[in-house]
Amino acid sequence: MSVNGAGPELDAAIVPLRWVGPAKITGNVMDELVEIPLATYESPLWPSVARGAKVTRRCERGIVATLVDERMTRSVLLEADDAGTALATVRRLGDSLADMRRIVSESSRYAELLEVHHQIAGNLLFLRFEFATGDASGHNMATLAADALLAYIVRVFPGVRYESVSGNLCTDKKASAVNGILGRGKNVVTELLIPRAVVENDLRTTARRVAALNVHKNLIGTSLAGGIRTANAHYANMLLAVYLATGQDAANIVEGSQGITHAEDRDGDLYFSCTLPNVIVGTVGNGRGLDFAAANLARLGCRAERPAGENARRLAVVTAASVLCGELSLMAAQTNAGELMRTHLDFERSSSDGEN
Repeated sequence: MSVNGAGPELDAAIVPLRWVGPAKITGNVMDELVEIPLATYESPLWPSVARGAKVTRRCERGIVATLVDERMTRSVLLEADDAGTALATVRRLGDSLADMRRIVSESSRYAELLEVHHQIAGNLLFLRFEFATGDASGHNMATLAADALLAYIVRVFPGVRYESVSGNLCTDKKASAVNGILGRGKNVVTELLIPRAVVENDLRTTARRVAALNVHKNLIGTSLAGGIRTANAHYANMLLAVYLATGQDAANIVEGSQGITHAEDRDGDLYFSCTLPNVIVGTVGNGRGLDFAAANLARLGCRAERPAGENARRLAVVTAASVLCGELSLMAAQTNAGELMRTHLDFERSSSDGEN
């Protein structure tokens, strides 16, 4: 099979896709009922996320999604004469932010330098640049800006030399603590308050059991396993499905899936939230120009005429909402012995019989 996009005709891998929902999403970015595209070979994910979406429609405010922050990062590596020279460079950088922001703005009309963090190890100086990147996920934009900043630093500051445009403190497509602490991409918190009757009738469980399982499985179990800045059941499943459906760089599910699930029993009602500090999505550039991705983004309302950055924020919130729907459904299922495997088998049988 081949697909047409912004460039020459390409071969394409076929990944089954379904739209599920709608999910009810409110918060500081949107207030709508939204269907969600999921491209996955994990076919039981569709009814699972659909069940979570159904629950959101039975809750007064639905999923309250709060976009907390957004920034794309690129860390660079410089070799200094010694640690003292590296520290002197860091201090001088603080006085040069205006020049550095001008250089970044000249590299791209959408890029903006937000902050600079540093680490010094021996005579090595690691700088972590953080950028606003409009509607793009920002990988290339950040690298282009970092290249320009490196050239400026090496030219202006004595005693430091170029070593790499990426020093692994970004951190790009690797598990690390720094992204969860400082953020990479869109930081989105999703919350849902589910009435007791909905918990019991639609999820076939109780708030107490879900909250207890979250502590025992997601918090303690992940800690025993040595998880890095993460405590969740399966964020990666939903992230990958939305990323593939909308033309994202799928490898970013590595840092994207590092998030925290939190649940509370509130007098029988269930408070359930998912915090995702590294949702890396864009609505322009790279795979988003392919026909299928562009069509899915348009159907999601992420190709509308809006101020720069608004379409990407919308996509990040929808992505985070899909994570909550799937996480909630799985956690509820796992409070009941045998339910998870039974529902998987039932769905796979019905699919093979053409009854889906």
